[in-house]
Amino acid sequence: MKKSLPLVVIAALGFTGCSVADQAQNTDDDAAAGSVTIMTHDSFNVDEELVAAFEEESGYTVTTTSPGDAGAVLNQLILQKDNPTVDGVYGIDNYSAETLLGEDMLTPHDAELGSAERFALESDGNLAPIDHGQVCVNIDNEWFEAEDLTPPETLEDLTDPAYEGLFVTTDPTTSSPGLAFLVATIAGTDDWQAYWQDLLDNGAKVAGGWSDAYYSDFTSTGDGDYPLVLSYSSSPSAEEGRTSSILGTCTEQVEYAGVLAEAANPDGAKAFIEFLLSQDFQETLPEEMYMYPVLEEAALPEEWSQYAELSPDPITADLTEVTENRDAWLNDWTELTENHAG
Repeated sequence: MKKSLPLVVIAALGFTGCSVADQAQNTDDDAAAGSVTIMTHDSFNVDEELVAAFEEESGYTVTTTSPGDAGAVLNQLILQKDNPTVDGVYGIDNYSAETLLGEDMLTPHDAELGSAERFALESDGNLAPIDHGQVCVNIDNEWFEAEDLTPPETLEDLTDPAYEGLFVTTDPTTSSPGLAFLVATIAGTDDWQAYWQDLLDNGAKVAGGWSDAYYSDFTSTGDGDYPLVLSYSSSPSAEEGRTSSILGTCTEQVEYAGVLAEAANPDGAKAFIEFLLSQDFQETLPEEMYMYPVLEEAALPEEWSQYAELSPDPITADLTEVTENRDAWLNDWTELTENHAG
């Protein structure tokens, strides 16, 4: 059976799953009993044998809870700022990290980063880099070959009438790859609002989340009508050559983990972050979550060198500028798309 990318995972094997509401019972008694609760995005997946080994070695019982995509994680954490229901968080990306840090909700993780230091945020000890990748537009190679159409190569190409009605992206207000793509269009075009107007005029679809876009709308992996989809540079590794990434559209994404300052069990959360930075866990990232490890010494699967190509020159943005303008950009984007739909 063809291997596919991980779908929504609320609780990985070996974990106890529960809702955010259920976490209201996360008290000091829980901490004393060795329970640690981590909020994650909905694509979090961990090998059950590694989890069992961590729990046996550390004495902690790990519970995960997910409110949705990484954007929902950020929003949920901010909503429960004064009364957190979790001890730690995994899945905050580089485009949302400064927003969370600005809420002053975290405490130092104390983990030794080693070679992962290259992805650490400047002057920050509260978020530990765990994995990285690139958000890129993916191509259904077989569709383009069948249509005898040359695929696009840049952001600007996506607005070309030759590709009218062929691209599905994701909502940046609810999707972390959608936010990364929005930031890439702001950093990579002269007038991002004019660009988006052209993109929408050219028939681009905006899906609510990555799973819908990739597994429903994309021609290669679903029954959709869109042979161009916003996804990741690692996605083609699961499709064995049927898809590829447009390297001219890629932007870097790094995911972080942190410890809540008001956590019932901060020591447990710190131990879990150290587990996420272990080489054993890092080497499972490509298979379990289709992300690249942050440890240089962690080995990659052989097929990744063939299919999961990273852009050598991804579109980059000033993260401070992103933090200062994120809400305004999202509001402007929402108004622009609503006006277009109206």
